[in-house]
Amino acid sequence: MHSLKVKILGLITLIVVVIITVTAMINFKLQKQIIANIIERDTLLLTETIKNSIANSMRHGRSDEVSSILSRIKSQESIKSIRIIDEFGKVLNSADPGEINQDGGSSNLYLMQQNRDFQLLNNSGTGEFTAFANIFNGPSCYGCHDAAKSVLGTLKVDLSLNYLLNYFSSLRTNLAITTIVMILLVVLSCSAFIIFFVDRPLKQLMAAMQQLQLGNFDCKTHLTSSHEMANLSEQFNLMTDKLHETLTTSITQERQLARVQETLNHHSEIQQMNSRLADQLQEIETLNSSLEERIEDIEEANYKIADLAGELEDKNTTLERTVAKLSTLYKVGLGINATMEPDRLFDLIVKNTMDSLNAQIGYLALYNPAESSLSIKNLLGQTMPKGSEIMSLAQFSVSHWVINNCKPLLIADINLFPQFPRFSALGFERKTLICAPLSVNEEIIGTLVVVNRLDSASFTNEDMELLTTIASQASIAIKNAKLYDELQQTYLNTIQALISAVEASDSYTKGHSERVTRYCLGLAKHLDLSPDRLKILERAAVLHDIGKIGIDLTLLHKEGRLTPRDIEDLQQHPIIGMRILDPIEFLQDVKICIGQHHERFDGKGYPNNITADQLLLESRILAIADSFDAMTSDRPYRKALPVATALRELQEHAGTQFDPQLIPHFIAMVTSGEVIQPHAEYREEQAIVASA
Repeated sequence: MHSLKVKILGLITLIVVVIITVTAMINFKLQKQIIANIIERDTLLLTETIKNSIANSMRHGRSDEVSSILSRIKSQESIKSIRIIDEFGKVLNSADPGEINQDGGSSNLYLMQQNRDFQLLNNSGTGEFTAFANIFNGPSCYGCHDAAKSVLGTLKVDLSLNYLLNYFSSLRTNLAITTIVMILLVVLSCSAFIIFFVDRPLKQLMAAMQQLQLGNFDCKTHLTSSHEMANLSEQFNLMTDKLHETLTTSITQERQLARVQETLNHHSEIQQMNSRLADQLQEIETLNSSLEERIEDIEEANYKIADLAGELEDKNTTLERTVAKLSTLYKVGLGINATMEPDRLFDLIVKNTMDSLNAQIGYLALYNPAESSLSIKNLLGQTMPKGSEIMSLAQFSVSHWVINNCKPLLIADINLFPQFPRFSALGFERKTLICAPLSVNEEIIGTLVVVNRLDSASFTNEDMELLTTIASQASIAIKNAKLYDELQQTYLNTIQALISAVEASDSYTKGHSERVTRYCLGLAKHLDLSPDRLKILERAAVLHDIGKIGIDLTLLHKEGRLTPRDIEDLQQHPIIGMRILDPIEFLQDVKICIGQHHERFDGKGYPNNITADQLLLESRILAIADSFDAMTSDRPYRKALPVATALRELQEHAGTQFDPQLIPHFIAMVTSGEVIQPHAEYREEQAIVASA
């Protein structure tokens, strides 16, 4: 509220509102008076016309036409009633013959006493008016009326002038709207004027002042919105230049003063130093004589120190190389022993080796003595040629030599070894290389090869020793990874055998795990899951019903309706499956997935009523695949559903039982035939599914 713009705009708005409102009120009153005058004038004209018609009829002796005249006039929409009454309100004549000699409801005594010819009364602002007009006696009427009476009667007319009031109301509304529009236009015009000619120039000037406060003296303003603003801008620019000039002068003077002060201090110090130097020169002359005697001793000692320094430098260099080699081996050992996954292990071995030896190309070649072939793993620094993953041993001359001789080979310059070709079987040129055997207990399992240095230098014997040591560590790690992988596979084969035994005892569920696995992997590839998550999903799909080992076979084969107790027992199989897999450490993620594969997206599943935000993606995929195969397979209590029906069921329960984002991907996968449907009716219903 302290803004000048707001205060000016508020004052202008208040003045405009007051002026326009007062003007509108005066105009409204004038219009109201004009309409009242029009009503009175038109009513007077009407009554005079009626009086003249009545007088004309009576003058010609046609008194019986008065009722007819009154009836014709009453037929007008604005005339409610018309009658002639005496001074006591008695009806002498009327448009309605039934009113004659009745009480007219109003007396004209006051009108007659005032000797007024016409009076108009408004009935409480309802838009209805009553007009009174005296019918005076005249010579033409003496034949029928007493000449002593001055007034023969009073014409009373009840009129409805609502149409004029409606017009007045519409006029008042239009006037109010016009007033508001005028106020808005004036306020908007003033606002625009203030913003463009006052507020915007002031903001530019304030911005320039802020820049000046920050020390920017180049902040010039160019205000042209008005003469005053231009003058203010010019004065501000002059002030800025003057301030800049003053500040520059002050800084220059301060610098000069500082230089003078520094010069004076320097002269004083020089004088003090000169006096000290004079004293010290005498002492130096005394010392020189004794120093000259010692110089020869020092020179002799320097020669001995130089010899010792050379020996120490050689030992330090050797020590640094040894420390670097041990550090490299330690890092490589940590890296390759940190994982048991073969692919990740191979990648770590090759990368660490290439970094340690500054190599341009590196790869592992695993030896298969039964087929006399090499399997190339993790070729880095070069694109793997298509079809070169497995090649015969004879194609790799260097690796062939190393495997046959069971020792490493260093080729510092390929030109000095004509027995080995310059170009490798993998398609790259070799200039310098080292090949070390991978062996465990004197068994050759492959070779580790690095080719060409990044700095274009040649590999050395020290490089070969380092690569041989790395290869020794890598050999043990590779062997351990193979044993670990074989151990995992043994676990999985054992559990798979248990599942196969359960499925073999039930013809209805035979092949269920295999089909569910295919559905899961198909949907996972649709979603582009990572290889690690794909492996977890595959194992979970294979093992998801392992908990049924702990369920009574009679319950699994029951054909009748299941009791609540039966349902409760069946719902325990995810928990039983988790308990079976709990001791196996590498299947912990698989265990969680199996425990959740009967949970629902809306949190109403079993065994733990877990909601969607806590469910693994693999669990949601497995739930869809398991339900689809269950619906499309025969069961003891029903026949298999058609594929189209099963897909509709999945779609109808998306968002409640199943993840709504996964269902469209699954339906697209099945309808496109990406996963081979194991049921016989699949091909026959393919067209129906596509249309559904």
